[in-house]
This record gives sequence, structure tokens and C-alpha cells, in this order.
Amino acid sequence: MNFVNAVGVGLKEIQAHPLRSLLTLFGILLGVSALVAMSAIIAGNERGLKEGLTAIGGLQKVRIEAQPVPIEQRHLRDFATGVTIQDVRALAAGVPEIQELAPHIRLDIPPVLSANGKSSRTWMTAGCLPQQLELMEHVVGHGRMFTALDNEQARSVCVIGTGIRDELWGKPTDDGEEIIPVDQMIAINGQPFKVIGMFQHYEGEQDRKARELARAERLAQRAAGATNTLDGPKRSRGWGGGGGRRGNFSYWIKNNTVYLPLETMRQQFILGDTNANPNRITVIEAKIRDVEKLDTALTQIRNVLMITHRGIEDFAFRTQEDWADRIQDTMKNARISGGLIAGISLFVGGIGIMNIMLASISERIREIGIRKAVGAAGPDIFIQIIVESVVIAGLGGLSGLAASNAMVWVISQLTPTENAPIITWPAMAVAFGFSVLIGIVAGLFPAIKAARMNVIQALRYD
Repeated sequence: MNFVNAVGVGLKEIQAHPLRSLLTLFGILLGVSALVAMSAIIAGNERGLKEGLTAIGGLQKVRIEAQPVPIEQRHLRDFATGVTIQDVRALAAGVPEIQELAPHIRLDIPPVLSANGKSSRTWMTAGCLPQQLELMEHVVGHGRMFTALDNEQARSVCVIGTGIRDELWGKPTDDGEEIIPVDQMIAINGQPFKVIGMFQHYEGEQDRKARELARAERLAQRAAGATNTLDGPKRSRGWGGGGGRRGNFSYWIKNNTVYLPLETMRQQFILGDTNANPNRITVIEAKIRDVEKLDTALTQIRNVLMITHRGIEDFAFRTQEDWADRIQDTMKNARISGGLIAGISLFVGGIGIMNIMLASISERIREIGIRKAVGAAGPDIFIQIIVESVVIAGLGGLSGLAASNAMVWVISQLTPTENAPIITWPAMAVAFGFSVLIGIVAGLFPAIKAARMNVIQALRYD
């Protein structure tokens, strides 16, 4: 019997016992659809986390900040200077792997921001250089970023994020109208500053979905006459940038940022503080030219800083690699867990296929005996049973692929604000491949049993 005929016989067997075949297919269908849907959910979450990583500079960014001196150098702690402006100059001259340097200064206590009769605080108020725009992947949506001349002349100007605008001037309306506070005045710890620019609003897929869903609900309430609910909660997830999720928190940071020139920060807030080091820098952020040379760059940075700090290791590095590794570990564990669950479903489906094939052989003993009597060899019978088993598993796999698309759609409807699941071709190919493999394995024992059947006994079977 050739392959085509074997497939035809397998389909006839399925048609002859529709209910039994359907129950058998259902086990494979569940396993395949669960495997594909789980992979799609994980892929969607992974994309959301990586979006957050990219939003704050990606793997090429290195943070250099002060830290307490090591235990073995405690006797030198009075000589520790922390990170200073001299370090910035030394790194610019001595580390060729650095593409951009962006030092910035933050106050120890978040400053009070006042405008339009309202007040707010944010840790993300920082004095920096214009290079910070590129390093943090910021885009100025309205107005402009301050320039090197603004920094040299210590001008009282600043650029704010949309989160600060929302707190002090108000959020955009449901009709899309928004306040653009460019050229408005804002007080930072009582010091007047002119807003010369505002960054674009940053949000991930989850934030966007939450905002659009909230807006649709408010519009529906307005249409129904529920005007008392138009304002909604004081802080909306859609504009706030996110809750406790790490990826969304990156957007929240960017939306609640206030940048002013580095020299302005020094002159207006640092030099007047007699307890502060006038040359101190809170953080130096560096962008490496090539992420493949990150280790080389870190070694060069450490060597330069050990010289400028006279051997005192009162500084530390932070890279985004740790976050990227945690993302990979989390996704790997999720894939393993989901794979085990789907594997159990496929295993149960395989047992069902084995049962139906054994039942099929019991019903076709005389047929097998006749085929052997007219010249069919054991391998011919073996291949026929294996092909029939694979046909059943393959139909279950194809049904599972179709069901997985429906399952992903249902998940998207039930959780409209989450990262959209992403069905990938590799996941579908792996799931279908496993279903075929289960069909082969499940058909081995029935196929061997049928191939070894005695012709005389089979012909006498009643």
C-alpha cells in the first residue's frame, strides 16, 4: 500500500467512527492550541518588556554613580570624592569606546514644582547637557531642547515631560485637545524657569490600550448622559505610564522628567549649598559605540576612574544587561512551564490515539489476515498503521492551530489592556511537529502488534 492509499484508509477509519475520532483529536487539539497560545502570550509580554528596555537607552547605556568605599578602603573614605565633573572630562579624553557622555545632577530631595496654581514633586528633575536627549531616547514634541549656549550661560530654562504637564496644567481631553505649556513659567523650589520644550508622550502597548479603553468608556458615558463620570479618576493609567510593571515604569519615568541645563542646576541649587561638593555629579550616563565591546569599554572606564579617584573605588557601574538577562530568564521559565502544561495535554492525546488504534486493529483482525494472505508483508501493515496514527494526530494538530488563533483572540478580548499576544510561525511549526511526533510514537505499539499478527489466527478470528 502506498502512502496516499494509507492516508485514505486512515481518513475512512476516522469517518467510520466520528465520535471516537473526535474525542481522540480533542486531546491533540488542546495540547497544540495551549502550546501556541502560551507561546503567543509570552512573546507579547517579552515585546513589552523589551520596549521598556529600549525606551531608556537599550544595552549600550552604562550608568556611573557614586557608592560607599569598599571595606578594605574605609581608611580612605575621607578622601573619596564620588563622581565629579573631572571624571566626565577624563572619560571623554581617555575612553574611545564611549560615543556620548551625559552627566546630570539631581537634588537629594525632589524639588517642588509649581505652576498654574498647582504643585508637584518628581525625582526626575535633573540638570544635564543636551546630549541627555539622545542618550535617553527622548523626542521633543513641542518647542525645543536647550542648547550648549543655554548651558554655558546658565539660563533659567527647562524641558518637561507630559506627566508634569498633566499634573500642573491638566491632561488632554477626550476630543484630543491638549495644553502645550511652552513659554509658560514654572517654579522649581521657588526659582522661576521658562518652559521652552515638552517631550512627546511615551507609552507602551499596555498604556495605549488602557488609555483608549478608558477614553471609549468616558465617551460612552457621555453619550448616555453620565456627565458626572467624565473626569474619571484623578490619575489615569493611560496617561500615567503604568503601575508596577517594569516596562511601563520606564515610560512613566520619561513622562515625569524635568531637564534643565547642568550649569543652571549647579549655580542655582548646588553652589549655594555650603555642604555640597560644587563639582559633584549624581550620575554619568555613557553610550557605548558597540554593545559587543561593552566589557572592553567598562574596563577602560574603570581604569580611567581609578586614576582620577587616586585608587579609591567609590564608584559603581550599572548596565542594562542585568535587566535584559532577567527578561530572558523570566521568559525562559515561562516557556518551560507552559511547555510542560501543553506537553501533558499532548501526552494525554497520544494515549487517546494509541487506544483508538488498538481498537481499530481489534476490529480489523480478519482484514489484516486477508491482506497478509494475499501477499502483504509485515512492514506494509506496520507503515499503514503508523500512517493512520499520524493522520489522526496531524488533523488534531491542524485543528489545534486553528483553535489557537481563536484562543488568542478570546484572551485579547478578556484582557484588552495587556500586551497583545503574538502568534509566531516557529511556535506553530514546533506545536504541529510535536503533534505529528506524538502520532508516530502513539502508533508504534499498535503497528508492531498488527505487523506481528499470525495470518492463520487472524483468518480464524470471528
